[in-house]
Amino acid sequence: MHQKNSPIIIGAAQITQQKDVDIPLDPLNLVAEACKNALTISEADNLKDIIDTIYMSTISSWIYEDAPGKLSQFLGIKPVQYYTAPISGNTPQLLVNKAAKAISLGESKAILITGGEASYSRYRAKKGEITLNWPDLPAGAANKARKAIIFYLSEFENSYKLSNPTYIYALLETALRSTSGRSIKEHLDHIGKRYERFSKIASQNPYAWLQNHFNVEEIITPSFDNRIICHPYTKRMVANLYVDQAAALIMTNENLAQSLGIERKFWVYPMGGVDLHNIFYISQRPQLDDSPAIREASRLALKQAGLKLNDIDVFDLYSCFPCMVEIARQEIGIPYDDKRDLTITGGLSFFGGPFSSYSMHPIVSAVDLIQKNPKMKIMILANGGYNTSESVGIYGNKPPAIDWKKNEYDDIQQKINSKALPEPVKKANGDITIEAYTIIYNRKGLPEIGVAMGQLESGERTFAVISSDSKTILNLEKEELVGKTFLVKYNNETKQNSLIIESKVRLINH
Repeated sequence: MHQKNSPIIIGAAQITQQKDVDIPLDPLNLVAEACKNALTISEADNLKDIIDTIYMSTISSWIYEDAPGKLSQFLGIKPVQYYTAPISGNTPQLLVNKAAKAISLGESKAILITGGEASYSRYRAKKGEITLNWPDLPAGAANKARKAIIFYLSEFENSYKLSNPTYIYALLETALRSTSGRSIKEHLDHIGKRYERFSKIASQNPYAWLQNHFNVEEIITPSFDNRIICHPYTKRMVANLYVDQAAALIMTNENLAQSLGIERKFWVYPMGGVDLHNIFYISQRPQLDDSPAIREASRLALKQAGLKLNDIDVFDLYSCFPCMVEIARQEIGIPYDDKRDLTITGGLSFFGGPFSSYSMHPIVSAVDLIQKNPKMKIMILANGGYNTSESVGIYGNKPPAIDWKKNEYDDIQQKINSKALPEPVKKANGDITIEAYTIIYNRKGLPEIGVAMGQLESGERTFAVISSDSKTILNLEKEELVGKTFLVKYNNETKQNSLIIESKVRLINH
């Protein structure tokens, strides 16, 4: 028999600011608008009075001194607790899981969870299209921004210019492509078909940033408005961070909702939720195309919810890059030809990717879908870092089978961590067999440099740069490099390992 303090979501709202607005709201005011809508949606007049906690995603498109405090003033609420999460894509789902536990333990009565960005408006201002009337930046703004970032790369990994997430995920994409057995063309078609479906869903979503329905060729083929960023990604394959979007959720327990007179039709239960992370540094992961954290978190969330995978009606798998969708699909156990949709928003390329707060939008969308059809069960995966921090949530109209107080998984996390490989070799000389690679392009569509990760004859990992003239690198791009062996030498001047691409290429039969 379940306790009457089960956590529920009673208010959820999202907002997308118009692209051509003359005086755009700053991110915090955009967030405030989403919160106001969430506060009114459940039709409870005194809901403001019981909110005692605010959880926020860190806003990255503008810096504020005490954003939760200012938000409280805007909304006329008086919370006694604030928590601002560091910048990471799994934040919204992690905050729902954190809130569910706090409410179950009686640590909070009602929690407002929110986040948003206005990166597009800031971009327009940078181009001189508009003048922003936003609040002044506080002293030390740049330092405050740096403190909010989780640095997911080691110093060695970062020395290979991999701080751009697109480059890291391109490495993972080529590793995944090789494991799948697909050719370069077959894999591009696979991505195109998946993202064409995402694009169609976004085109029917009034909150989506891009409401065009792009076909396969428009997604995978480089063009003037779809430039190639790095092999194998074009612009329409990657998360679009230049958006103005915000979302908000309000959580409380059944008893309080009942006492406030909030009708049962508004109640949506977080039925299961688990947060785990993979081995922190990608160079120390035994495999580049798997995710033990997703595998275990999805399994445990289903167990908590008392559901089987077949009970889930629709998913929203974090889609910052195509490989993340495919890795998550495989680890959760969703069949390749499954008819269920893998996004309910349209994904980060087409719906939009408001940095840390994207996954709040599928959660809000899930709440709306379940309120309209109470039989629905929805699973959401939120990913942070480089397939690093994974948060899973399951939503429905029933309380969880296992109480939120009991979802501790330290032993499973330790088991995942225990598989870490030794640190990579910093100065490598000899043969390297490629496990993953990418080629980075400039804005004119010309290849500039490549980066590869691979195994030395000793079995140890390392990184290496691929540098040559554009024609040579373009020819390299046409062939699958994963599984091939090259000579690698450490360059004392650049302080990097260099791949000697003129050396004879030898296929390795695995």
